[in-house]
Amino acid sequence: MKTALPAILLCLSLATIPCRADDTLAQVIVRLKPSVVGVGSLQKTRTPPLSFIGTGFVTDDGLSVLTCAHVIQKLLDANPNEVIGILTGQGEAAQFRPAKVRAIDMEHDLALLRLSGAPLPALALGDADAVREGRAMAFMGFPLGMLLGLRHVTHRATVSSLTPVVMPSENAQRLDTRRLAQLQKSPYTVFQLDATAYPGSSGSPLFDPETGLVYGIVNMVYVKGLKETAISAPSGITYAIPGSHMQAFLLKNK
Repeated sequence: MKTALPAILLCLSLATIPCRADDTLAQVIVRLKPSVVGVGSLQKTRTPPLSFIGTGFVTDDGLSVLTCAHVIQKLLDANPNEVIGILTGQGEAAQFRPAKVRAIDMEHDLALLRLSGAPLPALALGDADAVREGRAMAFMGFPLGMLLGLRHVTHRATVSSLTPVVMPSENAQRLDTRRLAQLQKSPYTVFQLDATAYPGSSGSPLFDPETGLVYGIVNMVYVKGLKETAISAPSGITYAIPGSHMQAFLLKNK
């Protein structure tokens, strides 16, 4: 009986470890929420006047917002006269802050927005070069955008692969001019995640669930068939741009 008791206590102590990890993630989520914003536009004659289609996060000095280039391009293509900006807060308490598009990097699918006024809490970037396969991560954003509203959603993820950004096409007919242009460049490495992202998740920060340091930005999900199946039958394969490209992008556009 004396030898069995320590073994029982050891098992009980090990069983509580996942609970403490969950508690840590819960605390990190609370801390990150004020820094994760919706990216959209304001048009007073529209109903509703505020609309957002993607996610971004505040970094650097608290006035810089990183998001995906394709999010900003979609906003500009829809109506060049709309005021682009970010939505802060949550739910019905959402507030709109106009922003200027400081820079766009189409190759790495990055865009930098610049705010004026009071800074927001900024997220710090970690060393993305140190990330290896199997690393536990999480990302926070607004899947499906306006359909679910400005309510932060967090997904757990694992870095399942470090893979070249250019994925081979299933057949030659899908090698359009844009993809051919990419093939002529040296492909850079991205994070492949075993998690499901949706339209609206683009621009979500990929972060360490214990420290909150950002290691990447979610930009793409593998879709089986038509783009509509991203909602009805998600593949569970998502990609993120490593933070090293974000750091270079911020430094270049100081």
